Amino acid sequence: MTLPALMLMGMDARAANITSTVALFPAQIATGWTGRVHVAGAGGLSFKAIVTLSLIGGALGAVLLLITPSSFFEHLVPYLVLFATVVFTWGSFGPHREGSAKLGRIGTGFAQWLIAIYGGYFGGGIGFLMLAALTAAGMKLLTAGATKNVLAAVMNASAVAIFVFSSEVRWVEAAITSAGAIIGGIAGGLMMQRINERVLRVVITLIGVALTLGLFLRAQGWMFTSAHAS
Repeated sequence: MTLPALMLMGMDARAANITSTVALFPAQIATGWTGRVHVAGAGGLSFKAIVTLSLIGGALGAVLLLITPSSFFEHLVPYLVLFATVVFTWGSFGPHREGSAKLGRIGTGFAQWLIAIYGGYFGGGIGFLMLAALTAAGMKLLTAGATKNVLAAVMNASAVAIFVFSSEVRWVEAAITSAGAIIGGIAGGLMMQRINERVLRVVITLIGVALTLGLFLRAQGWMFTSAHAS
């Protein structure tokens, strides 16, 4: 949600992406630290193994961002968020046996590695993708939420180390966004320990649907503008 907000301030997609990644990194650390007691491994993988995959994938994604046009992944974002929302909704409300995990060790590790690459490259909707993968691996939502907060910080660490030297970072906007995100992140981490889990699943699903629709509408407008310009 930070990315479209920065784009509405007049930034192009690449500058907004880089600025958003840098701005949210301190908040991701704060949020991850707040909910650290709930983190765990998933799908038979240890938390350390998932962290390692996230760090490697995030570094690879950052490199890809520097050598490929951001428009390619930007075009895929609506479909990725739609997929994540569907998977998360099915995992939350679809029929399944108690305690059954839909993703095993290989599936969980491969999914997190791909998500980390995407996170280091673009990052839009990254929370939905990780929640979808972790809940599909059998995690409860509270644990999945805390774990994805830590993993988001891990996968962005490599990207931020590169982006801070980029001339495309808008530091004033990044500072304001970062301050608000830190406050909201800590508050959100504390709320995760008190909120009703089923209500939270419904809210996340509704936000995912709204974000998906907005991204598809934006993509349609972008394609229409490009075609008109041609």
